[in-house]
Amino acid sequence: MIIDPLVSAFKSQFYPEVTDEEWCNWRWQLRNRIRDLEGAERIFSLSDSERSAIQKRQGLLPLGITPYYAALLDREDPLQGLRRTKIPSLDEFEVTGDECEDPLGEDAHSPLPGLVHTYPDKVLFLVTDFCATYCRYCTRARMVGGGEFLPEKSMWEKALDYIRSHTEIRDVLLSGGDPLILSDDRLEWILSRLSDIPHVEFLRIGTKVPAVLPYRITDELLSLLKKFHPLFFSIHFSHPDELTMEVRDACNRIADAGIPMGGQTVLLKGVNDDPQVMKALNQGLLRVRCKPYYLHQCDPIQGSAHFRTSIAQGQEIIRSLHGHTTGYAVPTYMVDTAGGGGKVPVGPDYVLGRDGDYVTLTNFEGKNTRYWDPI
Repeated sequence: MIIDPLVSAFKSQFYPEVTDEEWCNWRWQLRNRIRDLEGAERIFSLSDSERSAIQKRQGLLPLGITPYYAALLDREDPLQGLRRTKIPSLDEFEVTGDECEDPLGEDAHSPLPGLVHTYPDKVLFLVTDFCATYCRYCTRARMVGGGEFLPEKSMWEKALDYIRSHTEIRDVLLSGGDPLILSDDRLEWILSRLSDIPHVEFLRIGTKVPAVLPYRITDELLSLLKKFHPLFFSIHFSHPDELTMEVRDACNRIADAGIPMGGQTVLLKGVNDDPQVMKALNQGLLRVRCKPYYLHQCDPIQGSAHFRTSIAQGQEIIRSLHGHTTGYAVPTYMVDTAGGGGKVPVGPDYVLGRDGDYVTLTNFEGKNTRYWDPI
């Protein structure tokens, strides 16, 4: 039973009556999430903006923080990066520019509830609207946490029928909400049926659970998942402070179960929009055998302006990584285009131009060089 010293100190202060066994039980963590103003004020010194936002927020994208993850948040400073991602502020009620409820056009590419078919050979299978914690910049803020998108087998059956009837689909990404919030039995029910479809070649689970509820990664869960290879995890990480002892242990055991992990990070102003922070995060992910996969530009959902950086800043962060750390620690910078246009890689441009049969390039040190590339 692994408990990080930082987490242990928090537990002793705010949950002294809870045993270690209870604390490390993922279901106990879910039952005891911080979900309202009273629960938040017991632990955090709230700003006026935070207090008002918690009172104002109703229905979708509610406050929800596991006790474990609360231990990682600064109790006093409302500007701490991780705290800003989990405790609402009044900023999220201000709508600017092109912000909208569904900036990626998922609803327009949804042939039936719970399924998004944007790319030819891939579908997004939304199996629940429930998360262990709710990120304030969530792309699916329009649908998560309201209890309106319940994990029902009748809905899943219709999605499975669609996948069976479309033989071009080879890649199924389970998302939501967070699929790992489902019970082992329900996960097995879904995965076994997907695995029986001949043209589905591999499965993915998109999740933030290993970062916010690492106790969910039980031996029983891993024994179940090992039956459905090739299975991949796309894990949402935001900051190196998330890489606690618990998270490192969870990721290493996921890797030992033969499940490749790709790290997905959203570029967030005041959270991780710093080259050194991003470098520390990605190097830390490699140490737990999780390959940094995508760095996402923050989607223009309603009320997200306080989290969004410029694309130029994202390009500069990628440039700061190239050549200054191993290539394995350099994710692909992606902008998800409006209306379901799909992801577009937007890396820095190292090509300066052409001089006859040579292409002029700039390297990681900013020095110009030439490459022979006859026309």
